[in-house]
Amino acid sequence: MTVGGIVKELFDLSFTRFVAPSVARIVYIVQIVVVALSYLIGVIAAFSEGIGLGLFVLVIVGPLLAVFYLVLARVGLESLIATIRTAENTAELVRLQGGNYPTAQQGTPPNYPPAPQDLPPAPPQF
Repeated sequence: MTVGGIVKELFDLSFTRFVAPSVARIVYIVQIVVVALSYLIGVIAAFSEGIGLGLFVLVIVGPLLAVFYLVLARVGLESLIATIRTAENTAELVRLQGGNYPTAQQGTPPNYPPAPQDLPPAPPQF
C-alpha cells in the first residue's frame, strides 16, 4: 500500500477498511528502534555508575529486557492483526452467504434462520 493510500484510510470516517495491517510493520520497526535506544541509554547509565554494573546490564539485564519488550510488542501486534483478519474473513463469509454486513440495529437480522418449531423429544438417559 502506498503512503497516499494509508493517509487516505487514516481520514476515512466511515471505517470501512482497517489501517492497522498496513502500518503494523512501521509500528514494529519504531518499537525496535525505541527498545534499542533504551538499551543503549541503560548501558551508558549503568557504566556511569560503575564497571561491574555496566557489564551486568550490558550482558544480562539489558538483553533480557530488550527481548521481553520486543516479544510483548510482537505478540500485541500479531493479536491485533489476527483479530482484524478474523473480522475481515467473517465479513467476507457473510457476504458470500448472501447476508448483510452487521449493523447497529437491535433485534434479529432478516436473513437469520428461524428457530425450529417442533423438536423431537430427547432420547431417555440411562
